[in-house]
Amino acid sequence: MERRIPRYTLDGVPDAEMSERLFATEDGLGLSLTRFHRADCDDVVLLIHGLTLSRDMFIMPEHTNLVSFLLDEGFTDVWALDFRMSNRFPYDMETHRYTMDDIALFDHPAALRALREAVGDRRVHIIAHCLGSVTFMMSLFGGVVDDITSVISNSVALTPRLAPWARRKLAFGPALSEYVLGMPILDPRFGDAPWFTRRRLFARAVSLFHRECDNSACHMLSFMWGSGKPAMFAHETLDPVTHERMADLCGPCGVHYYRHLHKMVEAGRVVKYEPDDPRLPRDFLVNAADITTPVLFLTGDRNHVFTDSNIVCHRLLEEAAPGRHKLEVLPGYGHVDPFMGIDSYRDVFPRMVAFLNEHSPKRQAA
Repeated sequence: MERRIPRYTLDGVPDAEMSERLFATEDGLGLSLTRFHRADCDDVVLLIHGLTLSRDMFIMPEHTNLVSFLLDEGFTDVWALDFRMSNRFPYDMETHRYTMDDIALFDHPAALRALREAVGDRRVHIIAHCLGSVTFMMSLFGGVVDDITSVISNSVALTPRLAPWARRKLAFGPALSEYVLGMPILDPRFGDAPWFTRRRLFARAVSLFHRECDNSACHMLSFMWGSGKPAMFAHETLDPVTHERMADLCGPCGVHYYRHLHKMVEAGRVVKYEPDDPRLPRDFLVNAADITTPVLFLTGDRNHVFTDSNIVCHRLLEEAAPGRHKLEVLPGYGHVDPFMGIDSYRDVFPRMVAFLNEHSPKRQAA
């Protein structure tokens, strides 16, 4: 199918000065921050994507995107992080053994150091999605990063929960994919592989169970994440152009991350992959009352990936620090469409901005 929107385009934010800041982690990976700047601002917003996604989820040109919305609402210095889970880098297309511990320990601290070099001591707000949210919350509640004014966490944070079918896939899928099928990555583009290759046949088998649309990439993403038809979003919330280019927006995924997520799901909360590693706490919730950064937990009421994870997390943190955090359940939305939906600018983004305004003293005064 011919692309209607170029892959990796920046056309979604035409009216801001864009620049890229490259930096390296302590374990030797090159990452990047993209700045969308209209004017210096006391409240800087950092956007963090999820696994297999990238900054592109925040700058989609087919509808009003989150970066443009924030800029128009007076948050005139917005940054987007591409960390090691980004499909803009080769890291997820390689056979690797990275875990979410690595991201919490190396990616987020390095990104914030690079950000602070540019913006100084201004207030920093985080908006994070999926495993970008999980890993950032590991950094924050694990004491690896601090001085964060507020966090908006979409879909999942410190208590990952899945539907039964998704849990079974997590338990057996990584070994089956890696050692039996010889596929250490899963890719929504498997349906574009040549006929009679393992990848094409696998995608075809997945599509046999997904009659809800004729998009093989959509079917593969439902297999890769969650339990639904489709799993990651509701079809009616997406622009048809977005549905067409899901393989451009959501890239390949190394299956080893699933092993770490499986440990978390079985534990009922975020845990380290290596239990004896002293650099992160054994229990990320034990000192939850001491983390004073307020969090807005978002989740769609049709979330077929992480179900009620953020509802449970909010309840636990409300017990630890009553009144500090908030929860918003989004009617009609699923896992990723709160950011990528055609009407997100009307249904979701204003809720984010209202929370940011609550934690901006100058805006409160105004």
